[in-house]
Amino acid sequence: MRRSLLTWYAHNGRTLPWRGETDPYKIWISEIMLQQTQVKTVIPYYQRWLEQFPTIAALAAADQQQVLKCWEGLGYYARCRNLHKAAQQIVQHHGGQLPLQLSEVLKLPGIGRTTAGGILSAVANQPLAILDGNVKRVLARLTALPMPPGRAIAPLWALSERLIDPDQGRDFNQGIMDLGATLCTPKQPACLLCPWRSPCQAFTHTLQDQLPMRETSAPLPHKNIGVAVIHNPQGEILIDRRNESGLLGGLWEFPGGKLEAGETIPACIEREIREELAIDIEVGEHLITLDHAYSHFRVTLNVHYCRHLSGEPQPLESQEVRWVAIADLDQYPFPKANSKIIAAILAHPPTPSQAPKDRVE
Repeated sequence: MRRSLLTWYAHNGRTLPWRGETDPYKIWISEIMLQQTQVKTVIPYYQRWLEQFPTIAALAAADQQQVLKCWEGLGYYARCRNLHKAAQQIVQHHGGQLPLQLSEVLKLPGIGRTTAGGILSAVANQPLAILDGNVKRVLARLTALPMPPGRAIAPLWALSERLIDPDQGRDFNQGIMDLGATLCTPKQPACLLCPWRSPCQAFTHTLQDQLPMRETSAPLPHKNIGVAVIHNPQGEILIDRRNESGLLGGLWEFPGGKLEAGETIPACIEREIREELAIDIEVGEHLITLDHAYSHFRVTLNVHYCRHLSGEPQPLESQEVRWVAIADLDQYPFPKANSKIIAAILAHPPTPSQAPKDRVE
């Protein structure tokens, strides 16, 4: 099986920007970006990242806001914050060089068993197993796993460790990932081209379209959010920066919050702004409504222009607040959904003359 996979990979492996790299930093960046993200999405981010932060030292020295801005739109922002923290730790404790010992790599923020195996096998050809989504799918079909992979992590790890080539860890791991990405795909796998077709139990029993088994999932919770684009007489917009912990930590956003039962959107916005910023506003015209899905829930953002009436904005539930010129909004790292709000602001900027007649009841 090792020999057949390595032969297949030698002729069919994908050409990727990080393939063949010897710089541990570049391999590390690619491995983190590829977590839960498709290759075609990662490539331009990877290239821009290395232009802006060509070394671990450059990344460690950068301001977190600059780092988050470079990551903007790639999602799962904890990955980015952990990269920044890890770079600072590497500079402080490892002389700016990514350590190549498994125990030391695993101590770095954001690096787990699969990521460590991917880095060290690619950089140093170490025979360390991996178990990403592609590998789970390949192994689940190979063994006709009678349960969702998430319920069989220990035996799947054991199998991955048993299979890896002791002398060619790099090419074996790259090969099994490519096998899952190009042939053993979630739908319509190309079994007739697969080097592991013969030992594959799913293929033998014609179960490849039924495996891997899926967990029964409940519908995603839905949240209705009222969002305020607050402007002052100078035409500046008020934004706030989310706390470090939790979803989208450290990113900027337009303030607002969840709609309560029986509450109108304008009432929700007024209440949330009092609670979050301790200011009074007047809710004006509707700007945009958009839907966005996260991994565990989805939101509808109901965005209104609002006039600042009184009070000094205070970051009661955020790290900081700031009045910014509309032209400067693109300098701040925002969650992906906010890009459409910014585009709407640029297309239809607020005017100081917006009057109470625009108020929505």
